[in-house]
Amino acid sequence: MSTYVISDIHGCYNEFLSMLEKIRFSGSDNLILAGDYIDRGKQSYEMLRWLEQCPPNVLLLRGNHEEEFVSNVNLMQSVDLIEELNTNFSSHMDTVALYESVKYLLRQKKLSIVYFDLYGTIEKLLGQNHVTLYDLCGWAEVIRQMPYHWESKIADRYYIVVHAGYADSLQNTGGRFDSLEQFFLYAREESLQSGGAAHSTIIAGHTPTTARESFAYNAGNVFRYYDAGKDCAFYDIDCGCVFRNRNLEARLACIRLEDEKIFYV
Repeated sequence: MSTYVISDIHGCYNEFLSMLEKIRFSGSDNLILAGDYIDRGKQSYEMLRWLEQCPPNVLLLRGNHEEEFVSNVNLMQSVDLIEELNTNFSSHMDTVALYESVKYLLRQKKLSIVYFDLYGTIEKLLGQNHVTLYDLCGWAEVIRQMPYHWESKIADRYYIVVHAGYADSLQNTGGRFDSLEQFFLYAREESLQSGGAAHSTIIAGHTPTTARESFAYNAGNVFRYYDAGKDCAFYDIDCGCVFRNRNLEARLACIRLEDEKIFYV
């Protein structure tokens, strides 16, 4: 039995399936997915359908893109209620009308939210896959059940898997985050500067190792940093797969926790 971790699939469904095939993932293994399943890529719909029926030996963690998806769906429901639109949740046309109403209210600056459907994912789901508000709410509920991190001891090492960064107290985050959940979802260089846990290994994603301006740049390879003072290793396994059409370094990565072997697709 092996334990694998993949992060930041971002709608690269075919590459995800190729990775499962490469590692020969089976029912005797465990897989932890560290968030950001959707947005940017072309196959967010396929990923959402996979998430709602994923095998029991797969643990889904929450990423910032899932958090934002839930916020978008919540906003649509709020507009439906406040504007008394009486949207039929099972109607595609009603859902499209509700989506357009939200966009209209944003243009009229009658809503305080800054971003709505920033990556156009809901718009594509409506236009290409003819989903309904019932579908969107169902996926939002799947996301609400996702924990923010996972912890376990494997092969005499304590592992923590999280989307962006891990800290065990807000006091250790330098006052830049309002909650630990925000740190788990949005930390970048702070994950090294003020995050971590003694005698542990953190597996995260969020910051592409293809981004030359980032702390984790490693030419599309998994980034590893070791803090000797804490005896804490930090892995960034977001190797920017969704950017592969414009960056030859980009690919999907997976790490096996038992021996920390890295796989690429």
